[in-house]
Amino acid sequence: MEARVMEQFNYWLSDPYFDEKTKEELLAIRNDSKEVEDRFYKDLAFGTGGLRGIIGAGTNRMNLYTVRKATQGLANYIIANGDPKKGVTISYDSRRMSPEFAKETALCLAANGIKAYLSDTLRPVPEESFAIRYFGCQAGVEITASHNPPQYNGYKAYWEDGAQVTPPNDTGIIDDVNAVTDYNNVKTMTEADATAAGLLVYFGKEIDDAYMEALKKQIIHPEVIKEMADDIRIVYTPFHGAGLVPVTRVLSELGFKHVYVVPEQRDPDPEFTTLEYPNPEDPKAFKLALELAKKEDADIVLATDPDADRLGVYARDAKTGEYIGFTGNMSGMLIAEYILRERTLTHTMPENPAFVTTIVTTNLARAIAQKYGLHYVETLTGFKYIGEQIKIFEQEHSYNYVFGLEESYGCLAGTHARDKDAPVAVMMLCEAAAFYKKKGLTLWDQMMNIYREYGFYKETQIAITMPGIEGAGKIAALMDNLRKNPPAELDRWKVMEFRDYETGTVRDIATGKEHPTGLPESNVLYFELDDDAWVCARPSGTEPKIKFYIGVRGKSLEDADKQNKTLSDALRKLIGD
Repeated sequence: MEARVMEQFNYWLSDPYFDEKTKEELLAIRNDSKEVEDRFYKDLAFGTGGLRGIIGAGTNRMNLYTVRKATQGLANYIIANGDPKKGVTISYDSRRMSPEFAKETALCLAANGIKAYLSDTLRPVPEESFAIRYFGCQAGVEITASHNPPQYNGYKAYWEDGAQVTPPNDTGIIDDVNAVTDYNNVKTMTEADATAAGLLVYFGKEIDDAYMEALKKQIIHPEVIKEMADDIRIVYTPFHGAGLVPVTRVLSELGFKHVYVVPEQRDPDPEFTTLEYPNPEDPKAFKLALELAKKEDADIVLATDPDADRLGVYARDAKTGEYIGFTGNMSGMLIAEYILRERTLTHTMPENPAFVTTIVTTNLARAIAQKYGLHYVETLTGFKYIGEQIKIFEQEHSYNYVFGLEESYGCLAGTHARDKDAPVAVMMLCEAAAFYKKKGLTLWDQMMNIYREYGFYKETQIAITMPGIEGAGKIAALMDNLRKNPPAELDRWKVMEFRDYETGTVRDIATGKEHPTGLPESNVLYFELDDDAWVCARPSGTEPKIKFYIGVRGKSLEDADKQNKTLSDALRKLIGD
């Protein structure tokens, strides 16, 4: 075992800064060398998405001390590069230790003279994003590990525009967090002292009410909702998370009369006891919701993840009566096509409208944006880059953001928030369901109509987990090999263009000519293939995984499935999986 590991382990055991409960936890594992090494071989990385890790004692774990250390770095950055008088908002979801981590964050900020606006109960990511701009704060923090298993928690950092931090603030905050090496130099204070000094205040109903009003402004056809409200039957599950209150409230205030919440998953539960994995991408997570849908004869089935920034969808196929799952690309494009078409027809589209996606989102987005004449922008993976585009449009007085989505089940209609917003996605899908039901169509029927018009786009993802030090080395070696030896073809597809976002270059394979990507540096490789197919390789910034994204366009669902499998098999052969 490395000397640094034992040095840190003994420091945590002996220094009076760490509490007795922490020391008892460490004493219980002192004879498990692998566990000790995993907890102390590095500091839990504060990446461009913040912190995310397993809860427990140690430098490579989520605990009060690593959260406080990260917050001290954030506070240092705000004091040097922002306006500490503006304050910081802090919200949290239903995960284990989320309230404690949120309060610890607030008290550290307060001890640094920065006013902390702390949520008085669990609230979702989009409402935190909204609150930052509502209060005019310099930054914000959401305590959440999104859809990770229950042993995880995390810490998302936001800047004054309401989006997660982007360059140069992200690397600046990372540097300041990494510069905090002595835990004894991290500031904190008691809640009583922070409150008395006016440096800690709680927020609640005021934000909820303002957020609701902002959501409802996105509705296009309130008259259709009113007409069809008694005919639409909706099943919803918050997966024990923060979506319950905003989702059920907005649907109720819009007039939907038949909204059935899965009772077993209604209440917050940090253990997610009814779920193997609280992820709306996982079909197994919909078991209880689909059972309720069949019982209540529901038109649509909706699920939000614990921090309610992502939405999973099932809808009925009119021909078979079966419920069919939508990918994030599909549900996002269903919402997008509805908004773009109806805003165009009702003359409510803003001037110079813009549609923003990421480089790993379906190419169907480009096709639909082109039909309705929207300015189309692709960003790096991560919704923070989509949120950043809203700020850029506003600063440059260039375009008006209408819609944005990424493949990982997240989208945003409107500019009230600058992160993925599942409540607004729920609202727009329910409006669309009412609109199409009036025409005798289900959401699945309409999805098929979109495919028949634009082509049958199909995307998939291959995620390979490689944990620990050894895994990190394998991921780095795999990316290095692909970068130095890019394939000329994958099965029947020729590689037309190779993009290396780390070097910032795009190479035309036929001519050898290169030009800049125009996007920030990132360890991502993209292979544009012929026939509108593509492959992208990207190591995860928050998990020990490397992800490969794949997209094709077929002539039918069956053809797209076949093409997708062929390309996936060719990729697996290339990487030796």
